[in-house]
Amino acid sequence: MRKMNILCLAAIMGLSVSCTKKNMPADALNAAGKGKLNTQGSPPGDVVGKLVVGYQGWFSATGDGSPNNHWVHWAGNAGGAAPSPGHQTFELWPDMREYTNSYQTGYANLGNGQPAKLFSPWDVQTVNTHFLWMQQYGIDCAALQRFGKGNAQLDGIATRVMNAAQTYGRKFYVMYDISGWTNFQSEIKTDWTNDIVGSLHLTSSSAYAMQNGKPVICIWGFGVSGRPGDVNSYTDVINYFKNQGCYVIIGGPRNWRSQTANLPAFNLANMIMPWATGTFSDVAGADSYVSTLSADFAYCNSNGIDYQAEVFPGFSWSNWNGGAQNQIPRQHGDLMWEQFANVRNQGIGNVYVGMFDEYDEATAIAKAAEDASMIPTNQYFLTLDADGVHVSSDYYLRLTNDGGKMIKGQIPLTFTHPTPFVVGGTTTTVFIDHCDTTTGWASSNTLTVNTTDKQEGTGALQSVGSGTDEFKKNFTAVNTGATVANGSIQFWYYVSDASKFGTDNQIELGSGGAADVNEYSWNIGTLVNGWNLITKSFNTATVTGGTPNLAALNWFRIYHTKTASITTRVDAITVIH
Repeated sequence: MRKMNILCLAAIMGLSVSCTKKNMPADALNAAGKGKLNTQGSPPGDVVGKLVVGYQGWFSATGDGSPNNHWVHWAGNAGGAAPSPGHQTFELWPDMREYTNSYQTGYANLGNGQPAKLFSPWDVQTVNTHFLWMQQYGIDCAALQRFGKGNAQLDGIATRVMNAAQTYGRKFYVMYDISGWTNFQSEIKTDWTNDIVGSLHLTSSSAYAMQNGKPVICIWGFGVSGRPGDVNSYTDVINYFKNQGCYVIIGGPRNWRSQTANLPAFNLANMIMPWATGTFSDVAGADSYVSTLSADFAYCNSNGIDYQAEVFPGFSWSNWNGGAQNQIPRQHGDLMWEQFANVRNQGIGNVYVGMFDEYDEATAIAKAAEDASMIPTNQYFLTLDADGVHVSSDYYLRLTNDGGKMIKGQIPLTFTHPTPFVVGGTTTTVFIDHCDTTTGWASSNTLTVNTTDKQEGTGALQSVGSGTDEFKKNFTAVNTGATVANGSIQFWYYVSDASKFGTDNQIELGSGGAADVNEYSWNIGTLVNGWNLITKSFNTATVTGGTPNLAALNWFRIYHTKTASITTRVDAITVIH
């Protein structure tokens, strides 16, 4: 398991990354957050300027007809016995509704009464389904994991991936993982020549990823604790692949730049992809990682190396390796989105999502169980509602799609994700105020309506000045129809210069007609210059002065301390559920 040592590193560090000061939004991006991305020396190709996901494809089940033909990665039981209560090696239960073939486990039925079955990638329809999802959710390329030299199982999955990528118009490349591979220096060359290029003809596929006119290859584990090799073997392998005409990506640890002994090898790579999974555990930790991202990116730019940032949704492995359940919470997408936004804010245009189908360590973005109705009744599994918000099984695929669009500059940079928790026509939007007139509104600053720069309707409220109270109103009560569990406030907020804000700020929404009475409140969070889409869930709010009545909301305020006069705007204040 590639993440084990990385996570152990985080534990040793005590997750001390949270002490680092977060980089402020860069002026390199224009006010709309659509500034040109710095994709470094290489032009856009199949990995530069693209959204890549790691694809394991390593599951198998008894009866699936595979060379393994027993349960692998779902369970590690003696004799290949089916996973059953207390005997499993995965954390996150998949959503099984779109698989044609499935295999009975030893668990009780799911909460909805359906039998507890799991998939196998040996079934062509399984891999096709995964690559269909990649097509549907804007994923450009899959990095096929290959652990050690080839065998019938690995080669069969590779062929299925190639065919699926061709069918659904995706790209793929081989990503070797040297974990536990003592003889990787010699065997990786033989495997590439004889299997990948030779018998499997993967690089001859129209779907095989090309960058700078060269087939892409990635080797993960150089410099990672507990993995074999040193600078000499790393250098030899990188030079081998470059001599084969390949574009070489090296996956290494977060601290790769401090490994002075290995830097001569790292400097030979065409692209560096440091592994972030497990090295921070919350949004604050993701923000602390920005200084590392920035320094990595600058180093690569200075040395003619492309840089690929890795993001992950969360992490947990209590079912097979112990530790706390929901160890690194997904925070209903906030953790992953913060990483996307930080990467975009640094102008980095190349992103790797770890992982697509890693149900073992609960880092999968592929469709997963939404709640207890979709998991066995007699065994704990992580579900997507673990952080108190119900989301659809494809939520992290949709979030990844939106993150990819933001990375590519197709949608504005925002630190609040625009991805609805649930889709399918069930989202209700209730307007609190269209912000088309100043009637009833008050401010410590000059308050007007801007009819030119707006997001909805005929105008946006505009505040100009250095006063703390920007926008406040006691309005006629609105019945939102929302609940604490399913509702959020959402609005557009424009900032002319975020660097002139102080630290004291708040969004308030309540039913008491005044501040601190039956009120929800939130910190505004990280802002960029230009328009920001703000979304705050009711179940994450601070409650002051009694419980707000969501059937009779009548108070809204934004306040923010400032160090100088700035312009802010607000538009389209809504409650969504």
